[in-house]
Order: sequence, then C-alpha cells, then structure tokens
Amino acid sequence: MSEQVEKIELPFIAGFSADDQPVFESLEVEIVDAEQEEVRLLRSPLLTRNLAAGDKLKVLNPGSAQYELLERSGNLSVRVLRRDDIAALGQYLTPKIEKLGGSLDHANPRALVYSIHVSIGFKPIEDLLNEACARFDDSMWNYGNVYDPEDGETPMEWWLELDEK
Repeated sequence: MSEQVEKIELPFIAGFSADDQPVFESLEVEIVDAEQEEVRLLRSPLLTRNLAAGDKLKVLNPGSAQYELLERSGNLSVRVLRRDDIAALGQYLTPKIEKLGGSLDHANPRALVYSIHVSIGFKPIEDLLNEACARFDDSMWNYGNVYDPEDGETPMEWWLELDEK
C-alpha cells in the first residue's frame, strides 16, 4: 500500500500592487513534517520568485506568507510568456522539455511554467528555450529561481552547493 501524502494550498507573495499591498499566489505543497511545519512545493510557481518544484520549506507564518527555504530540490523554475495565445508554443516546447526530464507545472493562455533539474546544464536548457521563443513571435522566457529576487540580475549560484553534496 502506498502512503497517502497530505496536500494543502498555502499563500506565497507573488509581488506588490501599485499601492504597495502584497499580491499572493496560492501554491500546492505536500506536508513533509507536520510537527516541524515543513512542506515541499509540488510545482514551480508562476509569479513567486526564488522557488521551484521540490523545494523544502519551513512554514513560519502562513497568514503573512513567511517561509524559510530549508533545502533546494535542484530544479530550475522556467517561465515562458507570450503576448499571443501560448498553446502552440506549449505543444512545441513541452515534449522537448520532457525529453530532458523536465515537466510542465502550470499553463494558462499567456504563460507556461516548467521545472527542470539544473544537472541538465544551463546551456542545453537555454538553447532550447531561445530556439523555441525565436520560432514564436511575442514570446520570452526567464528563470524564476536563478537570479537574486532583490536585483533580478545577480545569479544566486545555489546550484554550486549541489555539487558539494
């Protein structure tokens, strides 16, 4: 018999409104340790920065969306955006991401979110995404958990620590 995993949805800060109020994104997590209040993200978020599927977190205050990142899964969160309907781009890109061991975690008419392990390497992932976006007008992609959320430019280099384990 397989063990039943308890899943819940928790709010995460996705950004701030024009009047500086927090905007929340609801994300599904599995409870890893209820006593220690530890959870694991089941999918990479669309808007919340610095997290990807599989990351382990400690819940500090769910009401104000405060969490402590305990352990990275090694997954990259990749967001693909398009001004036009994104369905054709998704049909083209998703099988290629899946061949690399990645998964489609979220889709809406203008955005796709993928999780793919960093061990695949940045170059093959970036080459694939650049080629796909070049084929489909008005599309772009970015990482959700590679650059410092404060400045959006400085690589966090958390993947270097994975090599040490």
